[in-house]
Amino acid sequence: MSTNSEAKPDRISDEQLLRASRSFEAMMLSQIDISAKLANDLKHAIRVGMAVLALIAISILILLLTLSSQINRISDVVLDMNTNFSSVAVRMDHMSQYIDSMAKRVALMQLMDEQTVSMKKEISDITASMATMQKTIGRMSDRVTSVRQSVDGMSVSVSRMDDQVQLMAADMQHMAKPARSINKMFPIP
Repeated sequence: MSTNSEAKPDRISDEQLLRASRSFEAMMLSQIDISAKLANDLKHAIRVGMAVLALIAISILILLLTLSSQINRISDVVLDMNTNFSSVAVRMDHMSQYIDSMAKRVALMQLMDEQTVSMKKEISDITASMATMQKTIGRMSDRVTSVRQSVDGMSVSVSRMDDQVQLMAADMQHMAKPARSINKMFPIP
């Protein structure tokens, strides 16, 4: 029987088992050390990553606050521009009304021009009448009355013309006010 037990080489001795267990223990300890170092490195990497993320968050917050303040300024400028455009629109409406008034007065000028043509005809009639008056002194009083009536009509027409010209001058002064205001708002160098 002793030969049978010695013949089995598969049997592990106590020494071999002790060496194997020490070797296994050393491997386990080195693996635990490596795991601890990796855990520490991972902790440091996470902390650095958190710090970087915090810096990025702060930078984004500062950027958003800056953009918000700029948007408020732009909004204020746009509101001012809107107010100025409203004022310009009101003044343009006034100018449009003045231009319409001027157009009406220009139409009256055409009527005055027609009256001037008729006055020229009347004047030529008067000169013809005066030539006739020199020849016919007997009819002079009748003709002088006719001439006076024609001159009175001319005087009325001329006074109407004078009134219209004065109204046009006042309208021109009135129309120049918005243009001066616009020139003050948007000076042209």
